[in-house]
Amino acid sequence: MEWIWYIIASVGAGIGTGLAGLSAATVMVPILIVLCPSFSGETGAYQATAIALASDILGSAVTAYTYAKHKNIDLKRGWIMLICILAMCTVGSYVAFIVGNVVLGSFTLFLTFFIGIRFLVKPDTTRSKTASRSARLDLKGVIISLFFGLTIGFGTGFVGTGGGMMMLVVFTAFLGMELKTAVGTSTFIITFTALIASTSHILIHPVIVLEKWDVMLLCIAVATAASLASARFANRVKSRTVGLLTGAVLTLLGAAMLILNFWSVLSEVPFFVDTLLCLGRLVAYIIPCVLVLLPIRFLTKVPSFVFRKLLHIVAFTSFVVMLLAADSWQSAALTSITIAVALYPILTLLENESWYERLFVQKTKGEIKRSLLMLFFMFAAVIFVACGGFGNPYAAAAAILMWGIGDASAALIGIPFGKHKILKNQKSVEGSCAMLCAAFLVGAVFLFWRGYDLPTSLLTALFAALVGTLAELLTPSEWDTVTVPVAILAVLIIML
Repeated sequence: MEWIWYIIASVGAGIGTGLAGLSAATVMVPILIVLCPSFSGETGAYQATAIALASDILGSAVTAYTYAKHKNIDLKRGWIMLICILAMCTVGSYVAFIVGNVVLGSFTLFLTFFIGIRFLVKPDTTRSKTASRSARLDLKGVIISLFFGLTIGFGTGFVGTGGGMMMLVVFTAFLGMELKTAVGTSTFIITFTALIASTSHILIHPVIVLEKWDVMLLCIAVATAASLASARFANRVKSRTVGLLTGAVLTLLGAAMLILNFWSVLSEVPFFVDTLLCLGRLVAYIIPCVLVLLPIRFLTKVPSFVFRKLLHIVAFTSFVVMLLAADSWQSAALTSITIAVALYPILTLLENESWYERLFVQKTKGEIKRSLLMLFFMFAAVIFVACGGFGNPYAAAAAILMWGIGDASAALIGIPFGKHKILKNQKSVEGSCAMLCAAFLVGAVFLFWRGYDLPTSLLTALFAALVGTLAELLTPSEWDTVTVPVAILAVLIIML
């Protein structure tokens, strides 16, 4: 199993290097020290760092060559950083060996996570005015290069990151380079720093080569191939796309590795474990759904309103998954809030991408992110009231199912066949009847299945469906995500 992790770590490292000039250790070291038992000893993180640095040599070299072909390297503004980093990386390597596994490993995990957050917050680091490749450093640029060059050089040897991310920030934010030029320049420097740092690691601790030469060769080969492929990709797409992709991968990787690294402590908190398991099962449900929906959207001619309702079905059925997956209603509610808080900023970043509008078919700008925010907070509120307040999880599940299936039926029938409008709005008699019938049938079947007698199931489902349909008619479309399930839930709680 460890060999699979070696390959995954190497591919991830190569992609990070080719896309954004990140050192291989940013991705490789967390995976090796957390998921591979052979790197869990006293010098495990040090050995993992040495292997990552060795992988950086060829990976960064082929990446720098690719960027150089596109004229995306600027050494006139990067030569001071190069000299300082080369001078300090050996010192950092020696200090890392003295400090040991705990400090090195934990620092690397936190670094991975925060680098990912930084990319998501600001995926394109390019300033509005960038310096030309022929421009030389002024006094301010020399001072900045000296300061950051010395600190990054030490960090290169100590943490093993190669300073890729740090150089990227300095080159773009302080020295005025365009993003791709900054990536090309940083990978050129990393080629040499990785060579010096990996040699220092191996000379200080020769056991790395004697015991793990096969792992090192595999990681070097895989990381180099992945770096070349991702570098070619990065030079063909927008810098913003590269930043978003890198940020998402590193944030998820860093968060997962931190949880695994501190699992012995976190596992003692049952509420945290239950919430994490519920979140994991929900993600495991959503990912296959997304993999099915994407081909439907981009490879078929399914009408936009039908695809919107397919997204809607995935959204409301996720509520049932949360209820079934969680051992407590508190965990289910927190999972729903976590999804809402995580999705909103991600969708905010993505909504300016060209493919976003085609995928989601928004009625108004920002509609999707607002709807999902309201949806998952509504889920949390329904769980809190029905389960926490009245101890009736069946009412919560029935309310969401009746609303979800009823609303989908109203659109699928009302949009193509709705000829008779109600109250001069977009709602039709045909769509409302479809919602009433679908909500009633779903509610009656669900309540009867959960043990209620047939008359109670039929009568309760009928009243709840009528109230829900009326709420859907009278509520503006942007708010019916909240009002309809709440109205249905109120009837269920009163009558059950």
